[in-house]
Amino acid sequence: MVFIAVGTPEAPDGSTDLRYIEAVAREIGQRMTSYKVIVAKSTVPVGTSDRVRVCIDEELARRGKNISYSLASNPEFLREGAAIGDFMRPDRVVIGTEGEDDQALAIMKDLYRPLYLNETPFVETNIHTAELSKYAANAFLAAKISFINEMSVLCEAVGGDVQAIARVMGLDNRIGKKFLHAGPGFGGSCFPKDTKSVAHFARDLGHELAIVEASIKANERQRLRMVDRVVAILGGDVEGKTVGMLGLSFKPETDDIREAPALYIASELIKRGATVRAYDPAAMEASQKVLPELICCEDAYDALTGADVMTIVTEWNEFRMLDLTRAKEVMAAPRMVDMRNIYGGASMAAAGFEYKGVGV
Repeated sequence: MVFIAVGTPEAPDGSTDLRYIEAVAREIGQRMTSYKVIVAKSTVPVGTSDRVRVCIDEELARRGKNISYSLASNPEFLREGAAIGDFMRPDRVVIGTEGEDDQALAIMKDLYRPLYLNETPFVETNIHTAELSKYAANAFLAAKISFINEMSVLCEAVGGDVQAIARVMGLDNRIGKKFLHAGPGFGGSCFPKDTKSVAHFARDLGHELAIVEASIKANERQRLRMVDRVVAILGGDVEGKTVGMLGLSFKPETDDIREAPALYIASELIKRGATVRAYDPAAMEASQKVLPELICCEDAYDALTGADVMTIVTEWNEFRMLDLTRAKEVMAAPRMVDMRNIYGGASMAAAGFEYKGVGV
């Protein structure tokens, strides 16, 4: 059995760059000596398995070999920061095979046999459906995030509370409570890339995934709204002001800054003349390489020293328990833009802070 789990970067036009997958497929064809099940773990567009077969067959033909093999798609649904737990206790396992390939399916199920003891649901399907399933899941979750962010805008316009809206929605079992937290938008290595990729793939087929396209646009608008929120609390101009930014990674428990909302927000504020002092428990080294103008600090209070406003962009647990008295003492002015709604307006007012959340 051979697993293909390599990077699939986004191409400039929004499509998925498959050169690394194709390179691995060709190497398999160059080295294979007996029957193998070749399993794609990467998130790839529908039809990639067909391209993998072409690459392997071409290499086998060059060698003059006639070796049988099977292809399978076994997309991973692991979360950054929780990959081991997700692997050991998955909420589902998807296995896609070509046609009636009972041998490949049996080998794959045998590999996952220990998970059967935990009654893990298995979805056995064709290979193209399996390839599409990861895109469908990620695009739907991205749409939930964009939807609640759109509701936050409406809540602010009418005096509503997006957190209460999210609770009402989440208590409906048909919807569920996860991914209904208003904030600065989604980031990371999956949602931005996968939504763009599936939208591009659909357009190539002559279809428009209107909901997915709208989710992407809503996410871009939400990031800009967060920038505008910081500008507004500073009186409409950030020129010469200092912003204390808490959180740089796209989510807690990872140092991943790919498509991180914090870096977009910091970059925009710097372009407008602000100084951004930042702290993140894990992502500062990577962030400074991407944004050299960023001033990376030793801890949260160092980042807040002299700040005209505190911004919470990533909801690391340590930011939930800030010493607000100490923060107020080191800041130039007691203002907070809480992009994760960690704190509440009433408690922050009691602490002497001017407070702006998202949709509250």
